[in-house]
Amino acid sequence: MTHGNDYRFHFMHFMPFIHLPQDYDDRSKYPSSWVELPNRLYDPEVGNRLYNRYIGELVLADTLGFDGVVVNEHHSTAYSMMAAPNLIASILARETKQAKICVWGTPPTLTYPNRLAEEYAMIDVLSGGRLEVAFPLGTGMEYWANPVNPTTARARYRESIRLILRAWTEEGPFSHYGDFYTYRYLNVWPRPHQKPHPKCYIVGTGSPETIEFAAEMGFGYSVAFATHETQIQINKELRELATGFGHTIQPDQTPLGVMAYVADTDEQAIEEYLPHIRWFFERGTRTTARYLVPPGYVSLGQFRKRAALAGTTHGAFDWDDRIRKFRIVAGSPDTVAEKIVQWMEDTDSTQLTCQLHLGDMPHWKTVKNLTLFAEQVIPRVRRAAPKIKGLAATTQANAPLAAVK
Repeated sequence: MTHGNDYRFHFMHFMPFIHLPQDYDDRSKYPSSWVELPNRLYDPEVGNRLYNRYIGELVLADTLGFDGVVVNEHHSTAYSMMAAPNLIASILARETKQAKICVWGTPPTLTYPNRLAEEYAMIDVLSGGRLEVAFPLGTGMEYWANPVNPTTARARYRESIRLILRAWTEEGPFSHYGDFYTYRYLNVWPRPHQKPHPKCYIVGTGSPETIEFAAEMGFGYSVAFATHETQIQINKELRELATGFGHTIQPDQTPLGVMAYVADTDEQAIEEYLPHIRWFFERGTRTTARYLVPPGYVSLGQFRKRAALAGTTHGAFDWDDRIRKFRIVAGSPDTVAEKIVQWMEDTDSTQLTCQLHLGDMPHWKTVKNLTLFAEQVIPRVRRAAPKIKGLAATTQANAPLAAVK
């Protein structure tokens, strides 16, 4: 597979704990997969097997030629076993050879800026400069599971990110006396391998505040749980706002999150995929309005919108409704590639975050999906490259179609 700056395909893994009790669908007993889910349901022996399986799937993506592997952070939930994604990223830095190591990511509000700057710098050095970072504010659920006042989260978030960038780019030691963090000596060792620092994004669900902050910083923006039309609008707003701050947002700075499953035929793909995407929405993301939007976490207008999502995006599933609203596709290589090209054209984006393992999908299906996507879908998308807005007609036009390692 040809690696280049024009089209990038990243494999994202949530690492869920999938072995839940038979009565888990009783919502009166388990109303949320987050915050209050009893940790007695977690079996460390099963967790050990899952961690090793999931890491192997991420390493396979590198072997197949994916441009990056993506991990992220969540707490007190069966949705994800990555409470500390930097631990997984450090393993991947050694076990992979070419893929970018994308940590999307640790909420800066939940740790100290110097600590996060140091850990990311270590991964960047260990990987030889392959780290990419996305800074999330964190879901509302994280603020029930961590001792941070959500009303201060956004101000902490901004101060922390600015401080991390200073720690990466300025010679230390230097002092910082802020509203939330005080350092007499800030002197990060090691410093990042990449200069001036690893590529940075903001990751969020489309809050106006975070879009504006990404534009101000010149960062990319990765949007989660947004409809297709919302993604188009966010990308437009980000580019327009960034221009006012003197930045130009490139097509690879607005990655698209796509849930995809590939099989020989559309019918086979849907049949094999449905149970697992249903698990993801009905079990993995299940939560309540209370946990999703803690007091002070967002503005009143955003509170109303997100509270309404608790019963739709988080915890309910209808296949026809999902594929109409979100970037979800199951089908033959032609079907999946055609849909992805259309989405990339619509959003003027050249980077794809591919969610190719979802819910309780077994290992054999994940390997099959990864392999077919790498060998059959990516070449088709690359071949269609001239159709994507903003790129020269010759870009990748003559690239090998199946140069998979």
